[in-house]
Amino acid sequence: MIDHVDGAVIPTGFDVPVEPLRRAAHFSGDPGCIAEARTFAARFLDRLRTEWCATIGQPAEEKVLLVVSELVTNADRHSNGPYILDLEGTDDSVSVCVYDSSSALPRRFPKDPERIGRHGLEIVHALAAEVVVERVPVGKRVRAVMRLGAD
Repeated sequence: MIDHVDGAVIPTGFDVPVEPLRRAAHFSGDPGCIAEARTFAARFLDRLRTEWCATIGQPAEEKVLLVVSELVTNADRHSNGPYILDLEGTDDSVSVCVYDSSSALPRRFPKDPERIGRHGLEIVHALAAEVVVERVPVGKRVRAVMRLGAD
């Protein structure tokens, strides 16, 4: 990083690229896994605040935790095996990825306030700046990118 003070360029010594913070956790699908995933994500956001000096307000944190809940719940309900929650973040965004063993891609249903259930991807799309669903060799990956400054 280079500071500009009264037109002078002063090297600060922080010119080295920094890798995003990344953490992953494996969940078996046993009862309580969804709550454990939310706790894991909350701790990740705390580390992001500390290590990246990220400003993460309460609304942004709640959105990230809701996206984690929705994606992990879908993996828990619709796959026949364990799943992985992979989080990556910087000071301005968090990527929430969930890998599971099912190759069936999730369906995003049209908005219907009278439908009970199946609103998960609708919620994720409403909260995330980007959502990508793709097959991977062992199943699928659902990735949602959340902007932290969008409170």
